[in-house]
Amino acid sequence: MIDFELSPKIRATKNMVHMFAENAIRPIAREYDEKEHEKPWELFKMVQKVMGSMMGGGLGGGEAKEEKPEGGEKKPRETNLMTAVTVEEIFWGDAGIALSFPGGGLGGAAVQASGTPEQREKFLARFSGEEPCWGAMAITEPEAGSDTANIKTTAVLDGDEWVLNGEKIFVTSGKSALEDSKGFVVVWATVDRSAGRAGIKPFIVEHGTPGMQITKIEDKMGIRCSDTVSLSFMDCRIPKENILGSPEVMDKTKTEGFKKVMATFDATRPMVAAMAIGVGRAALDFIKEALAEQGVEIRYGISPNRMTVLEREIMQMEADLKAARLLTWRAVWMLDNGERNDLQASMAKAKAGAAVTRITQKAVELMGPLGYSRECMLEKWMRDSKINDIFEGTGQIQLLITARRLLDFGRDQLK
Repeated sequence: MIDFELSPKIRATKNMVHMFAENAIRPIAREYDEKEHEKPWELFKMVQKVMGSMMGGGLGGGEAKEEKPEGGEKKPRETNLMTAVTVEEIFWGDAGIALSFPGGGLGGAAVQASGTPEQREKFLARFSGEEPCWGAMAITEPEAGSDTANIKTTAVLDGDEWVLNGEKIFVTSGKSALEDSKGFVVVWATVDRSAGRAGIKPFIVEHGTPGMQITKIEDKMGIRCSDTVSLSFMDCRIPKENILGSPEVMDKTKTEGFKKVMATFDATRPMVAAMAIGVGRAALDFIKEALAEQGVEIRYGISPNRMTVLEREIMQMEADLKAARLLTWRAVWMLDNGERNDLQASMAKAKAGAAVTRITQKAVELMGPLGYSRECMLEKWMRDSKINDIFEGTGQIQLLITARRLLDFGRDQLK
């Protein structure tokens, strides 16, 4: 029998985090949407002190540790499922503030996925202290978005140091990571352009490293509390040991190192889906509450032929949201149990990104002029929602990955 119930532990955490989101985050959401690039520091300090790296900028996930009760029997592993449920509740409160929370973000996830035990101990421990700390990852370039094989940032070994040169754009939390004394950015660069993807490696560049600087801070449509920047690297020197994985390029046809780092996204894409679900649920909850206040009843269980257009729209929104949530929970359950989940991670993100875009736009439409005004939060949720269909691989890319996996086609067979 399939059981979709959450464990008592996760339900208790879900309720606690929802109360926090409702009482601490939602009330200041509009303020920090209008004050782009400013951060609610008192809230951050409270989050870091109480919950440590659990939030992780909403992009947690990674290896799950086995849990055993006193009797010695193995418990179901729920690390990533717990994170996904937590992320949904936090983003129900506000996407911009939640995405700007201190934590490892994609940078921490990359270290978790492909770092050595020494690197994990050195860099990931920074996020469990009481002081806010940020990590980031720089992969996108002006000429290399979804096509990561076209990365032009270079890394050249010079004695005991790597020398990085290049430019990165759209780095989430890049400003926070560079201004944080314990922060770092994981930078993707090529050690051999002729080797294609096999030559691409990730490097840890710490706060204060000479040669790394912010060249632009983006003004965005949504998630405005979260900073997004462009970075330049000019003869940026980092220790030789700051590479994640092996520096060797054994064979142009072998991309094990690249694939291992790409596994970062197998952990974080379901969390992006959870973010989307949180925003979509906020909009749907608002619509249903507004209708209830007007005495409008949604009649469940009746024939579709008897439903009003409004009832069909609400039920479709609910169905899309629940389908996205189940796909997300499936992806994180597989991650918790050590199963390959690249297909499920892409399916979850593709579905959630499309669903939240439709749900928030439909919510604005149903509320008419009120939905379009700044009197309520619907217009903000619509602006915040679209990023989930763009970053960490666009919806189109996720559908392409899904098609390749289902059809068993390689990259050269299906582009």
